[in-house]
Amino acid sequence: MSLVGKVVIVTGASSGIGAATAVAFAKQGSKVVLVGRNVANLKATEAACKAANSNAELLAITADVTVDAERIINSTIEKFGQLDVLVNNAGIFEGGNILEIDVDQFDRVLNTNLRSVFLLTKYAAPHLVKSQGNIVNVSSVAGTRSIYEISSYCTSKAALDQFTRCIALDLAPHNVRVNSVNPGVIVTDILKNAGLSQDKADDFFLHAKDAHPLGRVGEPNEVADAIVFLASNQSSFITGATLPIDGGKHAVCPR
Repeated sequence: MSLVGKVVIVTGASSGIGAATAVAFAKQGSKVVLVGRNVANLKATEAACKAANSNAELLAITADVTVDAERIINSTIEKFGQLDVLVNNAGIFEGGNILEIDVDQFDRVLNTNLRSVFLLTKYAAPHLVKSQGNIVNVSSVAGTRSIYEISSYCTSKAALDQFTRCIALDLAPHNVRVNSVNPGVIVTDILKNAGLSQDKADDFFLHAKDAHPLGRVGEPNEVADAIVFLASNQSSFITGATLPIDGGKHAVCPR
């Protein structure tokens, strides 16, 4: 489908991949619903969308996806009367060895990275059936590989990939497509939000480039472009796919 005039929800739109994705849809002429917890950052994304397209129709919703899923969908329908694309991007990262972490971490990560996606999908699905729309989930290369000391995060993304495939089958008879992108290391604030200092985050990004065959880490707009592609009519025969956006990292022998 053409994305002009289509109503698109982007969760986690206040920074990183979510902010870049919101701007990318605004450029396409979509009506963009920006969902995030940080009011100031959400306003910055609004401004970036308007800079990209001065005529962009926007709705900013300050919300926590773990508790506000139904309100997010209802507010979107109340404002625009329809929903065409749901981008489940909001997510958190936490690390630690199983000998150190507690069940609270597991619950936090799974509630944000998986349970909220279930809820948003559940509430959005009837509207997407009406519009013949689609869903794009933002997973991670961590969902396809086993990585030391980030078991909660890896588990949440592996489950998200399986959820994507299963819901793609559930909704295929209704001509609603469901896909995910699986980024490698992308330069965002996710590590800082997890408690790392800026210096440690910068050091991680510097060394992470060697783990990607293309010899660098990625930028948010590179993931955003893939999300827009999967949401558009250019991918009309693609569903249940998990698309790596990782500079070839998925093809490297794990070590």
